[in-house]
Amino acid sequence: MKFNNALSRVMTNQEKLAYKLIAPAILVLLLIVGYPFVMGIYLSMTDATIGTSSTFNGLANFIWLAQSRLFQTALENSLIFTLISVVIKFLLGLPLALLLNLNLKPKKLIRGIILLPWVIPTVLSATAWKWIYDPTYSVFNWLLLNAGLIDEKILWLGSPWMAKISVILVNIWKGTPFFAINIMAGLMTIPKELYEAAKTDGANSITCFYKITLPMLKPVLAFVILFSTVMTIGDFNIVYVISKGGPINSTHLLPTLAYQIGLITGNLGRGAATALFIFPVLLVVVYLQQRISKNKNDW
Repeated sequence: MKFNNALSRVMTNQEKLAYKLIAPAILVLLLIVGYPFVMGIYLSMTDATIGTSSTFNGLANFIWLAQSRLFQTALENSLIFTLISVVIKFLLGLPLALLLNLNLKPKKLIRGIILLPWVIPTVLSATAWKWIYDPTYSVFNWLLLNAGLIDEKILWLGSPWMAKISVILVNIWKGTPFFAINIMAGLMTIPKELYEAAKTDGANSITCFYKITLPMLKPVLAFVILFSTVMTIGDFNIVYVISKGGPINSTHLLPTLAYQIGLITGNLGRGAATALFIFPVLLVVVYLQQRISKNKNDW
């Protein structure tokens, strides 16, 4: 009886109950995300190196980065890599989602095949792509040579621009299914009555797409684009496994550069500063996406 009364008192205050239920999850996040983040901020303002004591140096690491040509190259690469990848993944994912939403016969099989690039471990898929780009055993080169489209083998990772295109292509291949599946899930939540009413009023398929589908998909698109932007700009595995930032640092992104500075060369302070430099940009991206998702007039 006492237990029931106590349980009843707890259940009556739903707000307090909600905080109690999510408290373990918040604690875990603080331990695995919050602590490393705070530690990274601390290290970025010190001259810490592996095996030595550190002293506070303020913004010296960030000033050094702003003057570093290598950092400027990595920042430029990160922005180009993210912009091109996210835009193309969206342009491919949206029509692919519309196709998957049709009543195709082997629907589950097709959806499973399309989802494979996303669910395969990144390191495993990146290793396979590195073999595909191999100058001697490249599958692409074999196909192009036998088709008569090229006369000699292409060094996919041998020139700066070809290497950039190569890693962007892998990121697009990896991330497009994420766009397609999530957009398809959003399509399934749109009431069919809206399309029936629009067709009754004489609207064609294109009008229904722009007047019904896109507005109803806006929250899903905002989330998918935001998540993909954050994950793409912080991509490490694909670039590190395939090119390790080369050739001539042409594919270095901020995460790979932070790894090289912080762990390979042992300068933890500058490595932490490199990793944190993109944080304000991500805050701006999150803010803009939230504004877009809340304000229909932004479309």
